[in-house]
Amino acid sequence: MNTKPVLLVYCQHSLGMGHLMRAFAMARALAINARVVFLNGGPFPAGMTPPKNVEIFNLPPLGMRPDSTLHSLDSRYSAEESMLVRRDLILDLFNTLDPDLLLIELFPFGRKKFAGEIEPLLERARSRPASKRPVVVCSLRDILVGSRHDQQRHDDRAAQLANRYFDAILVHADPAFARLDESFKPQIPLTVPVHYTGFVHDTPDLAFQREPGVLVSAGSGSVGAPLFQAALAAQPTLWNQQQLSMKLIAGPFLDTGAFAELEQASAKMPGLTVIRSVPNMVDEMARAAVSVSQCGYNTAMDLIASKVPAIVVPYSEGREDEQGNRARKMADLGLLSVLPSEQLSPERLSALVTLAMGRPPAANRLDMNGCAKTVHLVNSLLDRNLRRSSSLVQEAQ
Repeated sequence: MNTKPVLLVYCQHSLGMGHLMRAFAMARALAINARVVFLNGGPFPAGMTPPKNVEIFNLPPLGMRPDSTLHSLDSRYSAEESMLVRRDLILDLFNTLDPDLLLIELFPFGRKKFAGEIEPLLERARSRPASKRPVVVCSLRDILVGSRHDQQRHDDRAAQLANRYFDAILVHADPAFARLDESFKPQIPLTVPVHYTGFVHDTPDLAFQREPGVLVSAGSGSVGAPLFQAALAAQPTLWNQQQLSMKLIAGPFLDTGAFAELEQASAKMPGLTVIRSVPNMVDEMARAAVSVSQCGYNTAMDLIASKVPAIVVPYSEGREDEQGNRARKMADLGLLSVLPSEQLSPERLSALVTLAMGRPPAANRLDMNGCAKTVHLVNSLLDRNLRRSSSLVQEAQ
C-alpha cells in the first residue's frame, strides 16, 4: 500500500523561467518522500528535463507579453477560452488526486490574471470536510514587485486571500538578505504564518575551470534582446583589445527572428559563439571569466554558486523593480556589479567587463539550503495536519 503523501504543485511561468526552475528544484526534493504532481501552466522550454519522479501535468499553455497581456500558446483556444479549460482541468485533477498538500507558486502575491483558475482551486480545497482538508501553502521568491500603480490595493487584496485560504507562506530567501515586509506592505494584517527557507537552488558539483571568455545570458531570453544587442556591439572591442571571446546563450523563449539575427552576426564576428540554450547554465558560468546577465532569482542563484565575476543589467521595463532591488542588495554584499538598463551601452558594458576580469566576487554568506528547509517545513505541516485530522475523526466518533 502506498502511504506517501500526495502533493499538488501549481506553477505558472510567464515571461521567464525562474519560477519554473525554482519550483522544479523544490518538487525534486519533495518527491523523495512524497508523490508530487506538478501543474505546469506555461510553455515547457525545449531541452529542459523535468525532475525525476515528478509527474508533470501540462495545462494548455498561457504566456504573458511584455505589456502584461495574456496570450494563448495553444492554437485551439483564445486566452479566455484557455482559462476556462484550464480551470476545469485543474479542478478535475484536484478531485482525482485528493491531495494532502496544495502548493501554489506566487499567488496571491502575484499572478492576479490567473485568479480565475486559482481561486476556484483554493475554494475547492477549503470546502473539504475539516478532517480531509489539505494543507495549503504559498511559495514565494525573495522580492516581490513593489511599484504597481495600485500597489496598496494589490497588497491588501493579497493579504485577505492569504489569510482566507493559506496555512503557511514559504519565502525562499535568507531573511538577512530580504524580508517579505520590505516589498509587501498591506494595511490588513497578515495572520498566516511566514517561514523563511533560505534560497532555493540545485547546486551541482562544479568544476571551476575559468576560460578567457565572456558569457552573456538573459534567462529564458524573452526580454533579453536589448542586452544581447549591446553585447554584440561590445564584442569587437573585447576581442580586438583583449582576445576575449564571447559566448551568447539566447534562451529558449527569445523571438525566432531575433535569434536568427544573432546567428547571422556570429558567422561574421570572430570570437563570438551563439547558442540557443544549454542544459545547465551554472556549469557555463563556472567556466566563464566574466558573466553578463539580467538578475532574476534563478540567475542570481547561479551567479552565487558559480562564483563568477558578474555584471547584471536588471530587467526594469514598465513597473518591474524586483530585479533591480535584488541586484542592488547583491552589489552591496560585493557579489556582483550592476549596470542599470538605462545606462546600458556597448562602451559602458565593455569597460565593466574589463574591470571585472580577475576580480572574484566576495564570499557568499547567504543561506542557500532552501530545498532541504522547504522539505522540512512541508513535512512538519503535513504531520500537524494529520494529527489534527485524526483528532477530528476521533471527536466525531
